[in-house]
Amino acid sequence: MELVSIIMPAYNCEKYIAEAIRSVRAQTYTVWELLIVDDCSTDNTAAIIASFDDPRIVYRCNKHNMGAALTRNEALRIAKGEYIAFLDADDLWATDKLEKQIRFMQDNGYDFTYTAFRRTDKPLRIAGPKHVTKWGMYAFCWPACPTVMYKREKIGLIQITDLRKNNDYAMWLHAIQKADCYLLDEELFFYNKHAGSVSDAKIAVLLGWHYRLWRQEMNCSPIMASFYTALNAVFGLYKKIRYIKKSTDICY
Repeated sequence: MELVSIIMPAYNCEKYIAEAIRSVRAQTYTVWELLIVDDCSTDNTAAIIASFDDPRIVYRCNKHNMGAALTRNEALRIAKGEYIAFLDADDLWATDKLEKQIRFMQDNGYDFTYTAFRRTDKPLRIAGPKHVTKWGMYAFCWPACPTVMYKREKIGLIQITDLRKNNDYAMWLHAIQKADCYLLDEELFFYNKHAGSVSDAKIAVLLGWHYRLWRQEMNCSPIMASFYTALNAVFGLYKKIRYIKKSTDICY
């Protein structure tokens, strides 16, 4: 069994992080390291992490507050696994998430994958295209961060600039240069939406974040940055129509 490095940035998440850690420890695939990088939390986050007696959990704390992008960069630099996975400190995985996704990648020879997921506050199932190419990823950020897994040997070390928003999208835009992305169409992640989530932001704010992503991270001209921002808005509407479905099943 190959090692999976799980990247978890943390900041003032005392309400949620214990459940997130428990969802990792409950995995049927047991060969993992959980790399928690604390972005100078001012609540009880550090104490809660310390309460878990598990040598597979690695804790680091930034010297000063750096934001999610640079905090993920730090975790990625110390990762040792053949596979890289991501879990936010306020979200949960299904117990067989790692096992199923690794098998999906190994059986098909895939290097970059994502899964469907479920909202925990509404009966919504969210997925995406089965095969995402470079241009498909440019059109829209299909993978939710905690659904992604990639092979480190193929994708390499991803390091992005200090983007306060859309930093996960920036990672996938770099990864897609090395390998296409494939969907495992099973709900293996449960999104814990709460006040202050990015999805609560107004459309104008979201578009501004997208524009800065293309200008700052991807070094696009103002014209191309505007084009990709508009394209993202169009495909965001398409996603709501095509890939977000109501569901009455309860599986978490």
